[in-house]
Amino acid sequence: MPVTGVTMSSQEALEAECLHHFGIAPRKSDCRGSFIKLVWLRDLKEYLQCIDEDSIQRYVKCHIMLLFGMILFGDKSGAAVHWKFLPLLRDFGSIGQYSWGSACLAHLYRSLCRASRFDCKEIDGPLTLLLAWAWLRLPHLAPVPREPHSFPLANRWHNWDRGGGCYRYLSLAHFRKAFDDLQEGQFVWQAYAVDRIEPDTIPPKIYIDSVVWSATVPLVSFECIEWHATDRIT
Repeated sequence: MPVTGVTMSSQEALEAECLHHFGIAPRKSDCRGSFIKLVWLRDLKEYLQCIDEDSIQRYVKCHIMLLFGMILFGDKSGAAVHWKFLPLLRDFGSIGQYSWGSACLAHLYRSLCRASRFDCKEIDGPLTLLLAWAWLRLPHLAPVPREPHSFPLANRWHNWDRGGGCYRYLSLAHFRKAFDDLQEGQFVWQAYAVDRIEPDTIPPKIYIDSVVWSATVPLVSFECIEWHATDRIT
């Protein structure tokens, strides 16, 4: 199901959704317009006691909203998350049926578009995903992989600081120059080719569903709609 719904700015609607999901509503000082401050959700999550099904669901919803605000759909402040996601969490059993992956990509594509403007100084969005994408295709910029056969593929860099500590001392100017000096052969166009990925690294079920993740379709995340241009690059 598409990740979409109402995005109107309403303190009353925000409070009503929080009361429904958490049994408590944030104060105005705990919000920033239509955004709920992450510190309020963190405190609520610490306070909750998982003693029954309702309290467990509230705890999980808190965790999901923190995940949205901190990693998947974060803004440049990194301190709040929009309440618009809460209505999609009402049916607890249906949360996993939404296309969160495509919504996340839509948010990243929109963030990259905005970051390309000459007057933009910062970028938001799921930057961990962007790093994993870049490190697969620009190996001369990536830390040395520690577990080359792990899946998800991003796991291969989870211990990169142990063997590639020199990367933490490189400046922004270094990487800008590396991009300026980029040669054609330094970009990996087929990152998942047989000679680059061990046959058993990516689970077979991922390839079975390739007709879905390789489709050239619009990616929807509320008011944000971006094309998934798999016919250009994947």
